[in-house]
Amino acid sequence: MTNSVAERRREEVVAAGGGEHVRHRRVFSPLSDIYESKDKLIVLADIPGVDESSIDITLEKNILTIQAFTIPQERAGLRLVYSECPEGNYRRVFMLSEEVEREGIEATVKNGVIKLILPKSPRALARKISVKAE
Repeated sequence: MTNSVAERRREEVVAAGGGEHVRHRRVFSPLSDIYESKDKLIVLADIPGVDESSIDITLEKNILTIQAFTIPQERAGLRLVYSECPEGNYRRVFMLSEEVEREGIEATVKNGVIKLILPKSPRALARKISVKAE
């Protein structure tokens, strides 16, 4: 009987008294739209059922990662008999180009949509070059 490397590693961690007991949940890639203006990019990502305290956005080098964790809703006195809304977490990774000014990135969430504002760096902005006669 042979175990995969991941299973053996998990067993080693648990045997050593470490590790966390986590519930396996689906991870969805949030549907996203990206808009561009002359001075910024705007990313809108759908994450229904997530509040701001459950969102983790990280930037490491040129990799921007959005992670959001849903908390299952308990309905007192009710038993779920049918559901079309799958439960799970969200994760989406974007690779940023050099034209994004990393220090100015802003994020907000409203009505289940994360809005990221990615300002363009000054060197990426279009500029007019004047032509002089000789």
